[in-house]
Amino acid sequence: MKKHNFSAGPCILPQEVFQKASEAVLDFNGTGLSVLEISHRSKEFVAVMEEARALALDLLGLSGKGYHAVFLQGGASMEFLRVPYNLMTVNGKAAYLDTGTWASGAIKEAKAFGETTVVASSKPENYNYIPKTFEIPTDADYFHCTSNNTIYGTQMNSFPETNVPLVCDMSSDIFSRTLDFSKFDLIYAGAQKNMGPAGTTLVVIKEGLLNKTGRSIPNILNYQQHIDKESMYNTPPVFAVYTSLLTLKWLQNLGGIPAIEKINEAKAALLYNEIDRNPLFKGTAATEDRSKMNATFLLENEAHTALFDNLWKNAGVSGLNGHRSVGGYRASMYNALPLESVQVLVDAMKELERIA
Repeated sequence: MKKHNFSAGPCILPQEVFQKASEAVLDFNGTGLSVLEISHRSKEFVAVMEEARALALDLLGLSGKGYHAVFLQGGASMEFLRVPYNLMTVNGKAAYLDTGTWASGAIKEAKAFGETTVVASSKPENYNYIPKTFEIPTDADYFHCTSNNTIYGTQMNSFPETNVPLVCDMSSDIFSRTLDFSKFDLIYAGAQKNMGPAGTTLVVIKEGLLNKTGRSIPNILNYQQHIDKESMYNTPPVFAVYTSLLTLKWLQNLGGIPAIEKINEAKAALLYNEIDRNPLFKGTAATEDRSKMNATFLLENEAHTALFDNLWKNAGVSGLNGHRSVGGYRASMYNALPLESVQVLVDAMKELERIA
């Protein structure tokens, strides 16, 4: 039976990416060596890294606009630390929007470097909405936000106009929708949602943003070092970068972000329409802030849990259980998830309504 993978991450990737990556595990580009053992300094892998960095900028519409793309390690959690280390000045301060677990993790790290102002938080409502009325201090070194909140199923539909550098954690929705990415001074995203397997993080940095803190930064944590060394300061996660390149090429061949955005909108509309129509279910996020990547919902009557769980599992659906912070269910609909899989889930929801 075909599996329909709604896992929040590591998550579904395109089948053709799995095929090409598996072939490269045995023989990478005819070298007779596995991509798992090839030297990261070889011309074959250097070409992979260069193409991946260039293609990331191209898909975001940032080629030739004064941005650098680097592939690093440590996940988004490492960027929680790197961002203030590289951007918050000595005795300076930063502004953060608190919209969920990962945003609060970034705030915690920033507090180790200086004054950290939380301009707004939806924590009192269990992060079920995106705060919209807040002021960003004009003397902040930067403003940090999280574009999509995987656990709580919320997503920012707009971003503030500000004169301070705009930093965004886009780990769970990068490459999924059309935005003016030139509004952002620094973007980071763990690969394991829309880009590749766990193990690498894409960071996109605007020229002129760095070297203003007045502090000494260890090389491994210094963005400038990684830019200067073209993501090769230390041994990169070769397989994760290669698979990310394959996924980016898949997206490019599909028609880029505008093409996948239409598909993502259709998937989200199909599922949210059923959540709203079906009296046995209810969404957990504010309607206007619902994520197109992660739909969170509950059963109106928990007595139906065992019956519904059997229905979706028997249909081949996987990874639907909600995070413990919210409960219920979470359907993660990342780029590679086909509309067909969402229809299978919706059919299970309709079947529950029929037999419950």
